Amino acid sequence: MELSIIIVNYKSKSKLENCLESIVKQDFNKIGYEIIVIENNSGDDLSDLRNKYPNIKIIFSKRNLGMGGGNNLGINIAQGTYILVLNPDTVITKNAIEILLTYLSNNPQVGLVGPKLLYPDGTLQLSCSRFPKFFIPILRRTFLGEYFKNIRDSFTMSNFDHKSIQAVDWLMGSCLMFKKSQIDNADKVFLPHFDERYFMYFEDTDLGRTFNSRGFKVIYNPLAVVIHDHARESAKHPWYIAIFKDKITWVHISSWLKYFIKWGFKIPHKIK
Repeated sequence: MELSIIIVNYKSKSKLENCLESIVKQDFNKIGYEIIVIENNSGDDLSDLRNKYPNIKIIFSKRNLGMGGGNNLGINIAQGTYILVLNPDTVITKNAIEILLTYLSNNPQVGLVGPKLLYPDGTLQLSCSRFPKFFIPILRRTFLGEYFKNIRDSFTMSNFDHKSIQAVDWLMGSCLMFKKSQIDNADKVFLPHFDERYFMYFEDTDLGRTFNSRGFKVIYNPLAVVIHDHARESAKHPWYIAIFKDKITWVHISSWLKYFIKWGFKIPHKIK
């Protein structure tokens, strides 16, 4: 089997159905694929989706493993040579999966590839970024960002035209494709997984950093387009309210600290 598509569901049933519908409408040009849905102990009843899409595999986790852990559960049972990680709030446009798969299979030096993301209204979603410096989350969430716009916007690559295929540091984890097993620059077998120390947030940044450390490129490929109905859950309230009211904000802060404890403060060179 060539491709395993993994979707982690958490209280997103209606969006999940839209995502599945967009996948089955794709012309895979005889590509053998499977769809694995991880129901991450959210309580959603997916029995009708199983009836509607009898070929999908639905795995029920006994506990909420977080985004990384849920995806790892799917990766571990995947039969495909290539893995496509999708959020349930995505809709795949025509040929997007085939474009990513063809690019990845034709470029062995590339470890991870992702598409252009658009909001449902068709506007661009900033989905490729540079590795963060320690203070970047502060600039993004507080008034200080207005005084350091160049640094903030450099991190989000706002100045990039987003129309060109380009090597980047990391990609938003809503749509990522990689090979299940690879040989890195040290001739060692590399089995990409998400670091489960991050329950939520920074798991995609960490994955990009891991590929970088193994000598693989991370590529933004805008020829493939995916619609992402994204809401920044940890940014619902101003920072001075969120730190008191939002549990998810503290999850984000925790992941931020774990990332820098793991990788340190030095920004690595991007692989060319």
